[in-house]
Amino acid sequence: MPCCLLVVVGLFPRVALVLMWLTGYAQAAFTTLLFPILGFLLMPYTTCAYAIGMVETGGFRGWTLILLIIAIALDLGHLGGSGAYQRRRTVVVERY
Repeated sequence: MPCCLLVVVGLFPRVALVLMWLTGYAQAAFTTLLFPILGFLLMPYTTCAYAIGMVETGGFRGWTLILLIIAIALDLGHLGGSGAYQRRRTVVVERY
């Protein structure tokens, strides 16, 4: 299960979060709905990695810690990349 889930998370993190919730996988990791909803909107890779880490090992040791660090880097990269794109787009629009 974790290997197939990691492939889906890598390609479609928001779809993976919905699948985790529908199958009950994420319910074991989160006690409230607030964090999964915020994670779905803001940091989907990190939310998926958190759920996998909590369900598989009960915390973050070894490979789940590495997975969480990679997920945080991916989410921050997506957020930073979209900000850089917006700055470039604004400069191009202002010139013309």
